[in-house]
Formats: sequence, C-alpha cells, structure tokens
Amino acid sequence: MSDAYDTGDASAAFASLRGLALGDCFGERWFFRRRQEAIEMVRHRTTPEDQPWHWTDDTAMALALLRVLTQQGTIDQQDLAVSFADEYTADPYRKFGSGMHQLLPKLREDPGNWATYARTLFGGEGSLGNGAAMRVAPLGAWFRRDPEQAVAQAVLSAEVTHAHEEGIAGGVAVAAAAALAAGSADADVVPAPHAFLSATADLTPPGVIRDGLLRAADLPPDTPVPEAAALLGSGKRIRASDTVPFAAWTAAHHLDDLTDALWTTAEGFGDVDTTCAITGGIVAARTGLRGVSARWLELAEALPEWVG
Repeated sequence: MSDAYDTGDASAAFASLRGLALGDCFGERWFFRRRQEAIEMVRHRTTPEDQPWHWTDDTAMALALLRVLTQQGTIDQQDLAVSFADEYTADPYRKFGSGMHQLLPKLREDPGNWATYARTLFGGEGSLGNGAAMRVAPLGAWFRRDPEQAVAQAVLSAEVTHAHEEGIAGGVAVAAAAALAAGSADADVVPAPHAFLSATADLTPPGVIRDGLLRAADLPPDTPVPEAAALLGSGKRIRASDTVPFAAWTAAHHLDDLTDALWTTAEGFGDVDTTCAITGGIVAARTGLRGVSARWLELAEALPEWVG
C-alpha cells in the first residue's frame, strides 16, 4: 500500500464526488431553457422540475478518476487512461467534448501511449480546456491532509488528457481548492474568501489561471455575480482559464452552503454544468450534501452503486 493511500481520505473524496455530480446535473438543466426564462428562474431560485437531472462527462470522468484512487491510493497514469476510456465506452453520449471523442477511443486501444495521443490534440498544442479541472475535486479532497501531494497528483491526472500547461494548471487549481476546503472541515471557522483564494493561487503554477485566482481574491465581497462572471469568465470559451477562477470564487464565498454555492454559480451561466460541477466538488469536500433538499436529491440522477 502506498504512502499516498495512507494519507488519503476516501470519505472526503466521495463527499466531493457527490457534490460534483449534483452540481453537474443541476447546472446541466439550464441549457434546456430560453435565456430569459433561465435568468428569471435562477433569480427567484425556482428549482428545475425536469426529472431526472442527468449528469454529464464531468461526473463520468470524475468517477473514472476516483475509481483509480480507491483501487491504488495514487494516480497511475496508464491505469487512469484505461479507466477514462472504459467510462467513455460505457456511455459516449455524456456530452464529451470534441477532443475527448478523438482521444478516448485511442486510449481504449492503446493506453500505454496516452502521452503521445494527448500531445496530438489541437494541432499538437494539447488541450487547454476545462476537462482536467472539472473532474479533479475528489482527488483534492482525497489528499486533504497534504495539499502539496494533491497538487502533484493533480498534475499526473491532468497529463493523461491535457498536455497544455493551462489545462494542467486548471486541474491543479481545483485540486488545491478542494484539498483546502476538505482540510478546513474540522475547523470551527469558515475560511475567508480572500484567504482561501490566495492560498489556492499559491499552490497553482504561475500563469493565466493563477492570475485569474488572484483577481478573484481581490474582487470586493459585494461584487454582483454577473459582473464577476464577466471579469473572470464562466466557461463560455471552454478553457480552464475561463472557467476555474469563477468557479473557485463562487465556492470561496459559499464554503459552508452547497445549495447557495450552486445557485450562485448558475447565475453566471456560461458552461454552467462544468462551473457547477467544479464549485460543487470543492464545497462538498467540506460540507458533503449537508443542507441539500430532499427534492434535489430525488431529481438528481443516481450515481453507480459502488459510490454508495
């Protein structure tokens, strides 16, 4: 058994996964409405009653990642490539992005060459999208006792699909935030937003995502959500740099209330299933599903039985 497994917290990781999945399927419901109707529903916090709320590739990839962690306690990149490919093969219609439609079938046939295939995406630049970020919060929660280990493992998890440094940094930032959130669960005081975002930035490599986190940390506490989304980006470009700072900002301001965190994130719209998945995974690493209504849990698509 590895040292990484000894420092792991499976309970926090599974709590984070449940919050990630809830955020994913809650956020996904806003794509099916006219813009003004969605704005009014979010403003008045009117729960979408479409049933069930289906989760997407965000949750599918998080499941694949957590499966490897529960089996090995650490990230083995070839095993993770296999797990990603298996999850895709089981249901390729979970809104996977174009890059993953190219990559994951190759990993199914030849997982040992994951590094070569990941580098060939997007003209040889590798993906700078938000895929590594959207799935990684449970990993951060797993290593809540050692945020630096969370960062190192997040790099390994990101590299399997995202060769671009920006795509990797997005995964690092979310893992760091989830590790810090989960690590604060035993504290009586909720971390202050500025301190939480600054600490997350400190664990994130220099670059556009770290800069975005620092901008998020410096926003006045009363910044309206649409303004924060416009300044930080809420996923409309489907890049990690355009997604992670806003999702971390909403999480930082609602670290003790998962439901409020998700409503606030939805108000930014954009790639709302992914921003809500990231926020949900970070916040639930601290809170679990505490405070979530029975109705929401009833509407949400069930996770596989092994999650519990």
